[in-house]
Amino acid sequence: MARIGAEVRANLDSMSRDRTALSAFLRDRRDRLTPSEVGLPTYPGARRVPGLRREELAQLAGVSPDYYSKLEQGRQANISDEVLRALARALRLDEVEAQHLRDLASPNGSHAAELQAADPGLLRIMEALDHIPTILLGPAGEILATNALLRAVLSLDEPVGGSLHHYLFRNPVARERIVNWSEFAAGAVAGLRRESARRPNDRGLTTLIDELRATESDFSRWWDDHEVQEFAGTTKIIQHPAAGTLQFGIEFVCTPTNSEQSLIVYTVERDSTTEKVLPILASWDTVGS
Repeated sequence: MARIGAEVRANLDSMSRDRTALSAFLRDRRDRLTPSEVGLPTYPGARRVPGLRREELAQLAGVSPDYYSKLEQGRQANISDEVLRALARALRLDEVEAQHLRDLASPNGSHAAELQAADPGLLRIMEALDHIPTILLGPAGEILATNALLRAVLSLDEPVGGSLHHYLFRNPVARERIVNWSEFAAGAVAGLRRESARRPNDRGLTTLIDELRATESDFSRWWDDHEVQEFAGTTKIIQHPAAGTLQFGIEFVCTPTNSEQSLIVYTVERDSTTEKVLPILASWDTVGS
C-alpha cells in the first residue's frame, strides 16, 4: 500500500510539473503577441502586460476568459484537441510549437528507463561510415556509441552512458572546438525542451535539465526563453588544434523500428579541405589530442 501511495504521489507531482510547464509556455507565447499583430483594436494609454491580455487571447481562441485563466493557472485538468488547435492558431504557433503545446497538455508521457542497448542496424551503419565522424545517441542525448573520428574531432572523452550535453556545456573544450558553439548549444537546449514535453515522467531527463539549469548560466538563460525545436540537421564548424578549421553538415538517421535512437552523421562536401584532412586524423596513432 505504501508503494502504491508513493506511485500516486509521483504521478500527481508529474502532473503538477507538466501543468506548470504548460502555464509557462502559454504565458510566454501570449507575451510575444500584441493586439495590432492579431488584428485587435488598441487603445491609448499604457498596458500592464507586454503582450496580449488573457481575455484577448481567450477571445481569439473562442473560449471564455475564465476557462483560459484556468488553463494558464494550471487548474484545468482536461483540454480538448479542439481547444488546443484554437490556442495554437491564436498564438500563431508553428508546427513544432503546436505539437509541443499538445504534449504539454497531455497527462501521459514516457518514464525513465535503463540505458538502451545500441540499435544493431544503426551500429552497422556507423561501422560502414568509419571514414567520417559519427555518434549514436539515445532520446535525451545519452551516448550509446561513438567512432574514433568523432572522438578525435571533438576531443570527446564522455563514456558510453554519459551525456553529450555534459560535454557541450561542462567541458571547456567544447566551447574551444565548436566555432558556432552558441548557436549549436542554444539549439540543443530548445531540442531538450521539446523532448521534455514528450517525456514528462522521465526522471533522468528531468534531473539532467535541473542540474544544467542550476550550474550552467547559458543553459538556464536559453531554457527560460521557452524556445522549442526538433533536433535537426545543421552546420557545425570545428577549430581543431592540429587539423585547422573543419566544417560538417550534421544529419540525423533513425530507423522505423527505433525512433528513440539517432545516429548523428558528420557529412562533408566532396573535395573540401575537411574531406581531405579526415584521413590524416584517422591515421594518427593518438586521436583527440
